[in-house]
Amino acid sequence: MNEINGLAVYAAGAHLLPYKFDAGELKPNEVAIRISHCGVCHSDVHLIDNDWGFSKYPFIPGHEIVGRVIAAGADVRDRVVGERVGVGWQADSCGICEWCRQGDEHLCLKSQPTCVGRNGGYADMVRVNSRFAIPVPEVLESENVAPLLCGGITVYSPLRNHGVRPSSRVGVIGIGGLGHIGLQFARAFGAEVTAFSTSKDKEAEAKTLGAHHFVNTRDTAALKKVSGSFDFLLCTVSADQDWQGYVNALRPKGTLCVVGASPSAMQILPFSLISGQKAVAGSPTGSPRDLHEMLDVAARHGIKAITERFAMSAANEAVAKVKKNQVRYRAVLTN
Repeated sequence: MNEINGLAVYAAGAHLLPYKFDAGELKPNEVAIRISHCGVCHSDVHLIDNDWGFSKYPFIPGHEIVGRVIAAGADVRDRVVGERVGVGWQADSCGICEWCRQGDEHLCLKSQPTCVGRNGGYADMVRVNSRFAIPVPEVLESENVAPLLCGGITVYSPLRNHGVRPSSRVGVIGIGGLGHIGLQFARAFGAEVTAFSTSKDKEAEAKTLGAHHFVNTRDTAALKKVSGSFDFLLCTVSADQDWQGYVNALRPKGTLCVVGASPSAMQILPFSLISGQKAVAGSPTGSPRDLHEMLDVAARHGIKAITERFAMSAANEAVAKVKKNQVRYRAVLTN
């Protein structure tokens, strides 16, 4: 029970290799989870390559985990052995700061990511604080739900917490690993949904995923045509954008929310924000509360990630394809 077998990266940018470690005694507030599925997120790639400068090796990546509880610590009251659960970016928090007390554990300064400074989900088992092991509704398939635990909550939280509702006009920028889920949730919120993409060939699929309208962003005139149209724009891409063009596309009191980290500074004229009382915001993942709610919404509205399956032993192949943006739309490892 204490021995965990996984696939670790031993140096920045290196291939994943077998790795075994002793997890020690199960803590009173922890659950041990036998992993059935783990998504391959772009954040895993950044951690493997040490793009963010804080990776420590060796470590096992993976933070979109689905599995079953096989043991629970003495103080655990919210999970039971045999229960199917999901774990996202976060595995623990301090539990006592102002952010934890108000249900925003993901903003805790002592937040413990699932695979930063500890070992994650490219393995047979994982341990986390039971509060961060979220029950998965029975109607959801483990393979399709795994990417929701990071990719899904990343788009759900801003839609929910910025008050998107049936009267809202929402645009989702980028129809990829995040955006294809964002379209589904925006439609579930009852909003009028527009997909923005550089790929004209994604128009039909975007509309099956929930978009009412499609804007080809390679056509600069197309963005100008929708000036003053949106209450909320969700940018899911990690490339530089025409930020001023998107601010111009907002209605008064509209918000441009960024969940994809572009490499360069955002160039926006301050007066364009002031005159229309507009805002630019960012959003990370989400709290356990939001994860519970998101999975319930996904179950009731049939929302799922479009996935490509790989055996856990083929994790290097999956990571390579994710690096090259060759997966449509999320890679999932299976044990």
